[in-house]
Amino acid sequence: MVGTQELRPQVVPALTVAVCYYAGARLGLLRQIVVENVAVMPIWPPTGVAMAALLIFGLQCWPGIAVGALLAFLAINEPGPEMLGTVAGNLVAPVCAYLMLRRVGFRTDLSRLRDGLALVFLAALLAMVVSAVAGTLMLLTTDRLAASGFWPVCLAWWVGDAMGVLLVTPVLLSLYHARWPPRLGRWKEAVALALVACCVVPLAAYSFMSLLFLVHPLLIWSALRFQVAGSTLCALFTSVLVTITAADHVGSFVGLTPVEVVLKLQAFNGTMALTALLLSAVITEQQHTRRSVEQACQELAEVLEHLTMGDSVTGRRTSAQDIGGRRPEGR
Repeated sequence: MVGTQELRPQVVPALTVAVCYYAGARLGLLRQIVVENVAVMPIWPPTGVAMAALLIFGLQCWPGIAVGALLAFLAINEPGPEMLGTVAGNLVAPVCAYLMLRRVGFRTDLSRLRDGLALVFLAALLAMVVSAVAGTLMLLTTDRLAASGFWPVCLAWWVGDAMGVLLVTPVLLSLYHARWPPRLGRWKEAVALALVACCVVPLAAYSFMSLLFLVHPLLIWSALRFQVAGSTLCALFTSVLVTITAADHVGSFVGLTPVEVVLKLQAFNGTMALTALLLSAVITEQQHTRRSVEQACQELAEVLEHLTMGDSVTGRRTSAQDIGGRRPEGR
């Protein structure tokens, strides 16, 4: 009984991560782009799920990531020798990212610019090279990919994993740190932003006139007013719609080759994710700095008021002693 109670806190997070990882994989498989006869996912949500799970639960959830990666692999491939290499790459990459983020003192609330930069450059761009290279090498060694297609497929794989970290991880971390029930002080503005996004984003995504730049004012609006939670949700919604149009070769992706589609899509997703994450991190850091300064000024004012009151009381006591100490002079 004691052993079961000690094991339960480790099993529950691992099972939760495995289920969420597999669910994210099923969502990521809904839209694929073929590069060099290999289907790649422009956004791979399980990587973002694994990154958020490690940042929230720690290394104890790594079995859940491994199980989820194994189930995701079996959902699209037959069991084979490349299975272990691909699963290992999908596990080692987020673990390396987690270790590097912990090394630099990463905060999961993304309240500082340095946290956003660390998530972008260490977790998304650097660590995801491991999974991309491992997965592409497995395709190459099993003769499912020609040697000439190694770099295009590796690049597409790497960007898909990086987009999972940049788009999914901040959303999950924001939900983890959100207050429940949420405050409804700005619910009217939030509803207005959601309605505008539901109108502007589909127009920009499905338009043949390359109107994707219209989403950037929405990102700025959401970052200024709702910080990380608002900007990352807006970026994720936009990225999903644009990815659907890219996979279906409609909108501004009509007439492009698969490689051109991947490059254009990932360039847009990357710049949008960077804008949303870094801008919201800067705004959040400035707000925290302002609140700290206001709190320090308030404490200083209270101390000065206390000292002033103490000096006045001391002055009155001294005056009273001087008056009481005087003796009437004789005639």
